[in-house]
Amino acid sequence: MSNFTTFRTLATIGRNTLGRFQYCAFSYPNQYGVNRFYSQSTTTQTDGTMEDYKNAKSVYDFTVKDSQGADVSLEKYRGKVLLIVNIASQCGLTKGNYAELTELSQKYADKDFKILSFPCNQFGGQMPEGDGEEMVCHLRSAKAEVGDVFAKIDVNGDGAHPLYKYLKHKQGGTLGDSIKWNFAKFLVNKDGQPVDRYAPTTSPSSIVKDIDKLLG
Repeated sequence: MSNFTTFRTLATIGRNTLGRFQYCAFSYPNQYGVNRFYSQSTTTQTDGTMEDYKNAKSVYDFTVKDSQGADVSLEKYRGKVLLIVNIASQCGLTKGNYAELTELSQKYADKDFKILSFPCNQFGGQMPEGDGEEMVCHLRSAKAEVGDVFAKIDVNGDGAHPLYKYLKHKQGGTLGDSIKWNFAKFLVNKDGQPVDRYAPTTSPSSIVKDIDKLLG
């Protein structure tokens, strides 16, 4: 099959799949965490991650999945301040958080800071979009530059991703370790240590002073 025929087939699929991807390009910019073609996946994957989270020394011990299902070692973020957040598309907190997370991404674009966004559908089914193309199209439509976006995960329960088990273990909440809702936030220092946790209702802009302190 020629390259032209392949592209035409992809374009046809894009136009016909639920009508959602009609205006979404097939090559995606860096802020969405990908640069190549990929297929949609809605399966939560934790293969290759560290299950014994209590013995982890830092977030660098964990591996996560990108939107294509490829392994990403968090070692790649060594030396950066990280803001880790579980995102959702249909929450009452979505608009404000998307806007302010985008502002943070732009404000610290040339600094040692990165937002790691993990779509999660555990709270009221408010993140129905699938991984891959559908997620990128949603974020592009919302004009949300929310850092590096990974595959959908669970953040609570037995099936919670080991990274989130670790984060909750290191930074317990006021009413227990469980994540309370969409847009809970964890701040991680340059040594990969979780140093603070913020409620879903905490605005990203209010964390700026803490980020600046860690950046030095």
